[in-house]
Amino acid sequence: MTKAAADGNRRELLVSMRARVATAVEDPNTPARDLAALTRRLMEIAKDIEAIDAAAEQEGRGDEATPDEQWDGSAI
Repeated sequence: MTKAAADGNRRELLVSMRARVATAVEDPNTPARDLAALTRRLMEIAKDIEAIDAAAEQEGRGDEATPDEQWDGSAI
């Protein structure tokens, strides 16, 4: 997680955080009082990752060339 934070890549940091929080949620020694907050944070992190992925996918689609339509002189 420290490397992802240092590199400045938000998605990698979120992925590292998701793994760490998931580990804490699964740990039977995690106090019950902390599970609700950890679970909520895990869901927030997952949504943030999904949003980053969706934005990247949208940006990728914007780079595709749109083919020109065939010219129809009779339409004038």
